[in-house]
Amino acid sequence: MPKTPDMHTHSTASDGTLTPAGLVERAAAAGVETLALTDHDTVAGIPEAMTAAKAAGLGLIPGVEVSVTWGGRTVHVVGLAVDITCKALLDGLAGLQDYRVWRAEEIGRRLARAGYDGALDGAKRYAAGTLIGRTHFARFLVERGAAKDLRDVFKRFLVSGRPGHVPGEWTTLEQALGWIHAAGGIAVIAHPARYGFTRTKMRRLIGELKECGGRGLEVVSGSHSKDDYHVYARHAREAGLLASAGSDYHGPEKPWIELGRLPPLPDGCTPVWAAPALAGARRAAA
Repeated sequence: MPKTPDMHTHSTASDGTLTPAGLVERAAAAGVETLALTDHDTVAGIPEAMTAAKAAGLGLIPGVEVSVTWGGRTVHVVGLAVDITCKALLDGLAGLQDYRVWRAEEIGRRLARAGYDGALDGAKRYAAGTLIGRTHFARFLVERGAAKDLRDVFKRFLVSGRPGHVPGEWTTLEQALGWIHAAGGIAVIAHPARYGFTRTKMRRLIGELKECGGRGLEVVSGSHSKDDYHVYARHAREAGLLASAGSDYHGPEKPWIELGRLPPLPDGCTPVWAAPALAGARRAAA
């Protein structure tokens, strides 16, 4: 049986540890037949990934994970099958990239006040691309011996109330979906269980997504439990949304999340990769 397509992965263009080509090669070796590269707020890795995908005979979906502020929280929206030359999308992402530069500088300043000098330079050493994210700071702090692993760093330094936390001030849901739709893509709420929303608040987010033309919900995710699969499958069915599946793979340093290991979607879900826009992108990439 074909493996479940992986609609959510990252490379060194954002905070992954494999190059776009390396990610594609690992996915192909794991038997993945269709892969979406969805780096945070950038599509810079897509050309390299597409070249590697053609060589490997793997279907590559060009994507992006857009950072959104909604309901007082940071929410991520994955755009699938986007045109990476679309000016509206590129201009929108450029604004988020500028904010990311400022945020990285501010995290560095706050960590310095907490006694961890050189954090920005340390994070830059882990960032192969131009974007510096919290994961790069986390890797530096583990290197410094400030924490035992990445999870420990986030818990002790980078979440609300901790010394390196900087509240996100991203784009709106409406703006993010506008960029994705201008680029011909399909908008999907990423890893919904991670936000800790009540059922009522999640239904409100889904309602606003639909009002803005969004079409999908990530049901199977590398950060979801088996129970979460069924909870969000029900949300997708009730709202008439397409169901997505993505590992949220960032690299081999997290062996509990691996390419090619996604379970099938729960019964009754309509997969996002059945949408004509994604089917066309798969054919074009093959």
